[in-house]
Amino acid sequence: MKDAFLTPDVLVLASGGTLGEAWMSGVLAGLEDATGHDFRTTESLVGTSAGSLVAAALVAGERPRRPRRQAALLGLPSGEQAGGVASETSTRLAAQLLPLPRSVVQSVAREAVRIAAVAATPLAPMALAAGSSGSSALRAALLGRTPGKDTSLEAMRDGIDRSGARWDGRLRVIAVDRGSGRRVVFGAPGAPEATVAAAVQASCSVPWIFAPVKIGDREYVDGGVWSNTNLDTAPAGRATRVLCLNPIMSLDIAMASAFGLLRAIAGSSAALETLALRSRGAKVRMIGPAHDIARVMGPNLMNAERREEVLAGGYAQGLEIGTGPG
Repeated sequence: MKDAFLTPDVLVLASGGTLGEAWMSGVLAGLEDATGHDFRTTESLVGTSAGSLVAAALVAGERPRRPRRQAALLGLPSGEQAGGVASETSTRLAAQLLPLPRSVVQSVAREAVRIAAVAATPLAPMALAAGSSGSSALRAALLGRTPGKDTSLEAMRDGIDRSGARWDGRLRVIAVDRGSGRRVVFGAPGAPEATVAAAVQASCSVPWIFAPVKIGDREYVDGGVWSNTNLDTAPAGRATRVLCLNPIMSLDIAMASAFGLLRAIAGSSAALETLALRSRGAKVRMIGPAHDIARVMGPNLMNAERREEVLAGGYAQGLEIGTGPG
């Protein structure tokens, strides 16, 4: 009997840069080819940063990209030849990373330690429910004094618009309000109005690298600043099957670079968020890169030169999981 998590009710796709996008695409493609499941039919999708690209592509009706050899056998576009949302826009994200100011790195690291300590206490679910107001204040302070580089992601937004990705009740895209430091779940009831393209652009706007995205009268940045998974936003109740692909589940990747330090809070947040979903009765499975793939990815998750290799590794991992024992 196959693992029921491989045909989930909710698919959560986390942040992870260019290589994270490639790995998630490969894993989904491998799972599809191993199980026959079509992830374009998933009931609900939650995407953060790179994960929002993959989620938007699925909503637009695009199949996950395959490595060149498998794509040729199936008559599908490969990683480099695909003209879809995730392929086109991941190239735009493959930018030269700027080093974070030392004071910012130290502040984020201290906050990660503090939240990790909270996660180990019986009050953890309450801390999550409270919305971590102290964390929001810190985020707002850091984001306010470190404006984004004047690098535009408008071409990415235009590509998503052309793909036909629209809000259809299934998609949720995570970003952070730069002014307040609070999380915003575009596509959820009560969220600010925005196109899918604008929401994904905001979710991918990594602070200190890309400029914030203005939607209405507010500025938004990368949703990974709040949490790299944002699992707790999944519309899940009792017996809901939630599958989360988390490219920086590996601690080595999460802590080895400035890009990873930006998400230093992610590990403890994911643990809290998993507890929150399970308290609702949902069943959660999280998958990260296999050890050999994590080593290929390395600390620079924006290294486009390794994208095809990571895509192939993700595909192989997906096949292995999909053909494994139930």
